[in-house]
Amino acid sequence: MMQALIYSGGISHPFAEAAQALLTLLQQAGFSGEVSEDMEHLADRLRMNPSALLVVHALRWTMTQHEKYAPDRARWAMSPSAGAREALRAHVAAGGGLLGLHTASICFDDWCEWRQLLGGHWDWTHSRHPPLTQVWVSLAPEHPLARGVADFSLIDEAYCNLRITADADVFGWVEAAEGLGTTGRQPACWTHSYGRGRAVYISVGHDAASLQHPALSRLLRRSALWLAGRPNGIVEAS
Repeated sequence: MMQALIYSGGISHPFAEAAQALLTLLQQAGFSGEVSEDMEHLADRLRMNPSALLVVHALRWTMTQHEKYAPDRARWAMSPSAGAREALRAHVAAGGGLLGLHTASICFDDWCEWRQLLGGHWDWTHSRHPPLTQVWVSLAPEHPLARGVADFSLIDEAYCNLRITADADVFGWVEAAEGLGTTGRQPACWTHSYGRGRAVYISVGHDAASLQHPALSRLLRRSALWLAGRPNGIVEAS
């Protein structure tokens, strides 16, 4: 059975219930799953199972950008060890899959290679998001992960001005009911290659309700199967 390793935890988001929603939809796609807030543990699991899918839905970073994060640093601030970094890098480079959701683009801010694995990142000098509001997601209709999935709306955070690598393949965009100002439609879904491996990033997915939206759930199941190397027919049928 395919295995998914879900990295969870952090501030300002209901990660525990979101992780259970993720686990359920991945099981629906044929994966066994494990959830952990310990990246060092998951790095060991990746070394033991090179075919595992790594899913990052967490908000774990150095938390040094503002003193408002000071009360939470002791519990949630983190920087991956050299060993964990190499395990993640080697996993994707050797052909493993990486699925990054929502706050994954903010994680590991002191590790520059993370953005190369994921295909983009949150830039603390430019990126932002309005408060939770109605968000519209539009998709490239011929992309293999989006084909047959209609555009949809949900209550979420619309990330703006993410820094995306030049070789990322964007297939989805967000617009928000309020707060985007003149920035307009923003890239929100992309695929990216690193070595022999692949990554998918989707910027929405704030909570369990968002992850359980039928269209987003379908995108996530398709992404997981595609990253696991399943044939296009199986991916599109999910």
